[in-house]
Amino acid sequence: MRKMSDMRKDNGGSRDEIIPIVNRNNIVSERNSDDATGDTDICSSVTSIVLTVISILLMVCTFPISMFFCIKVIQEYERAVIFRLGRIKKGGAVGPGLFFIIPCIDQCNVVDLRTVSFDVPPQEILTKDSVTVSVDAVVYYNIRAPMAAVCNVADYSKSTKLLSATTLRNILGTKTLSELLADRENIAKDLKAMIDTATDPWGIDIERVEVKDVRLPQNLQRAMAAEAEATREARAKVIGAEGEQKASKALKEASDIISSSPAALQLRYLQTLATISSEKNSTIVFPIPIEMFASFGKKKEE
Repeated sequence: MRKMSDMRKDNGGSRDEIIPIVNRNNIVSERNSDDATGDTDICSSVTSIVLTVISILLMVCTFPISMFFCIKVIQEYERAVIFRLGRIKKGGAVGPGLFFIIPCIDQCNVVDLRTVSFDVPPQEILTKDSVTVSVDAVVYYNIRAPMAAVCNVADYSKSTKLLSATTLRNILGTKTLSELLADRENIAKDLKAMIDTATDPWGIDIERVEVKDVRLPQNLQRAMAAEAEATREARAKVIGAEGEQKASKALKEASDIISSSPAALQLRYLQTLATISSEKNSTIVFPIPIEMFASFGKKKEE
């Protein structure tokens, strides 16, 4: 206590000199924790050695039956992550080929590196313009890092499926119905980027995401069908009116040409008779000269 009061007097009553004492206590506690950790590591290493020796002795005693449990074969498209007494074996994932494990203390997890596809269940989504639709999709993925897929997530397949369904609802909820029906490629790209970013710590690579089907309610389907039918009928009427307008203009031009030449009207009359006679019918045609009608017209004028 005297030393502490003398130190405070020498330093003008400041309390800065107490900090080194606390730091010393921290250093002592860290040393104690390091010693405890070192003791734990020594105990665990000794225990692992003992268990390894016992397992090897059991293997030797049960030879050759134990060989069926000690030898593992991994295919070209697979990798094996081995845990020895709860710790990952040095060297990381092994395979493909033949390798040796100790059955009693080794745990082998096999990961398939091939592309896996799964269907996202239909999701009831409320679009941006307040329309309820049912949308399903398909996702293709593969395992890029077997160590991360085994150590960072409990069930990478189930987690990826749940994440895909949630992401599908979140992305499509920001789109209108017209965008959802017409802009599927950009929606698929957004889904792929978002899912790939979330699954990157799990060692999973999303290859492709596709929106399969968009199901609309029955009443909305009938309304859209009626709207489309009305639009087609309006277009048909406009096209028919334009055709009649063009035909009337053509007939007017033809009548002007025929009226300027009496011989042209006679040729048109003969052409009409030839068209009627070519058909197999019982129509009797009496050709009357055009001049008779012309003479009647002159008398009326007089």
